[in-house]
Amino acid sequence: MKVRLLAALLSASFIGSTVAQPVVIAHRGASGYLPEHTLEAATLAYAQGADFIEQDLVLSKDLVPVVLHDIHLDTVTDVATKFPARHREDGRFYAFDFSLAELKTLKVHERQELDGKQVFANRYQGDASFKIATFAEQLELIAQLNRQFKGNVGYYPEIKSPAWHQQQGADISQIVLNMLREYGLDDASKAIYVQCFDFAETKRLRTELGAKVKLVQLIGDNSWGEAATDYDALQSPQMLAEVAKYAQGIGPWLPQIFDLTTGKATDLVNNAHQVGLQVHPYTFRQDALPTGINAEQVLNILFKQVKVDGLFSDFTDTVVLFLNKQPKVKSPD
Repeated sequence: MKVRLLAALLSASFIGSTVAQPVVIAHRGASGYLPEHTLEAATLAYAQGADFIEQDLVLSKDLVPVVLHDIHLDTVTDVATKFPARHREDGRFYAFDFSLAELKTLKVHERQELDGKQVFANRYQGDASFKIATFAEQLELIAQLNRQFKGNVGYYPEIKSPAWHQQQGADISQIVLNMLREYGLDDASKAIYVQCFDFAETKRLRTELGAKVKLVQLIGDNSWGEAATDYDALQSPQMLAEVAKYAQGIGPWLPQIFDLTTGKATDLVNNAHQVGLQVHPYTFRQDALPTGINAEQVLNILFKQVKVDGLFSDFTDTVVLFLNKQPKVKSPD
């Protein structure tokens, strides 16, 4: 397999039609170094040179968008210790069952399995008092850092589980879109993308709710149960053309764009580009690489062979350093 990969790398180059330098999206902030989605992780990602910083959004009981990857709290906070009786029948603790004031009493820690085992063993191992951030707090933080450092680092919020929130009686998409409008961010010219796994909701954002902001349709695996969307069908050229009517890009899972068993790219990126969609796959993790390949080889594949337009990474600094080392290609006159 390594021979095939290296052959693919040697044949790849930036020669051809010139595109803008790919963007680096800090996946849940600098989550390779600090607990995900905290203000501290966002600050570090900014310092490391991210082009965009991601905010996964769920709602509190009082309908405040907070920055958490899941509708559950158990894997990233001490909720079971602070509020042991507040779980639902399935044994899980849901952010929607807690007011913002209650959520703010929780301590955020490095992501764990339900049995308490840390998911990435060598990541942050301290016991500092990190807190859940609201979307408003992250918007303000990044805006103030941009003001002070004369930067233009963008936002990359994800609307999590909109159908589930609807079942709880809350329209998370409308609430988030109202916030974007309040901050002047529902604007295709601004440095912001809004992403969602639910294709029906992506269409609803554009048509029913009148969103002007750039949208990205996330593509998962059907086994994950992220939404009612059929992700296998969504990758077809016909469905990508349908996605392009509503969104500016797609966010596929890395195995969907490159097959490590064959050493070859799939057709997904090329097919998406054919209908004008950008491609921002997820997630590059230098501490969870496939066997027999190093970080630089993976990045070479993604940017030189597969030619993605951006990349989600837990390790912003590694991807920024890689891109900064590449020769700049001038557009032909």
